[in-house]
Amino acid sequence: MRFEERVVPVPGGELGVDVGPAGAATVLLLPGQSLGPEVLLGVGEDLAAAGSRVVVVHTRGTGRSRVEPGRWTTATFAEDAVAVLDALGVERAHVHGFSMGGRVATVLAARHPGRVARLVLGAGGPGGALEVPRDPQVTRGLRRTATPEGLRALRELFFTPGWIDANPAVAERFTPRGTPAARRAHHEASTGHDASALLAAITAPTLVLHGADDAMTPVGNAEVLAARIPGARLAVLPGARHGYLEEFRAEASALVAEFLR
Repeated sequence: MRFEERVVPVPGGELGVDVGPAGAATVLLLPGQSLGPEVLLGVGEDLAAAGSRVVVVHTRGTGRSRVEPGRWTTATFAEDAVAVLDALGVERAHVHGFSMGGRVATVLAARHPGRVARLVLGAGGPGGALEVPRDPQVTRGLRRTATPEGLRALRELFFTPGWIDANPAVAERFTPRGTPAARRAHHEASTGHDASALLAAITAPTLVLHGADDAMTPVGNAEVLAARIPGARLAVLPGARHGYLEEFRAEASALVAEFLR
């Protein structure tokens, strides 16, 4: 898939945006915490092949986006997504958010219902009191990603060890990006997220997609989202970890493409 690179002005700077060729409908892809747009290459290619126009947002602090880190929230990122749609002249799009991008997508869908046609929430959670917490040992491990051992442990939260060894280049895409200040701002936005009062307001048909073996964001969070969003459909991939969208790409992309059709 060939993207056209664009820049969208937002308060405090500009966002990088990868825009695919026009198709039957636009799908806006939102990456996870401190992750660049490359983590969505696989699902983007699959959705483009299914006939969609794919648009990937470079979240503040990642990719080609140029915004000084500040007190960002998932609402900040949601307004950035609206700015991208406005800049592209897209009134209504499907939205697929992965991990923290799913948190952003819930805010976008609740606050701007007219802009979201269908919603896919991948490996996300509701935040606040509804969040099903991860094991504290996992949280402690996430603080050591600056070391080779810590980075390997991080990747094993995304993928099984054998898959990492067989697909090192793809696994490397899931390395945190951005400056230390940008990473802190992303962390604060994600951990400060609380959609408990927003989920019931989502009117877009919603698919909640999650790996059954996700230790970074336990699968109970998907169950909460599906129970709280009216009419939401839940799909859990057995054996999948946080990075289901690549290790289980065939199954996951097929589910998303069918849902968006």
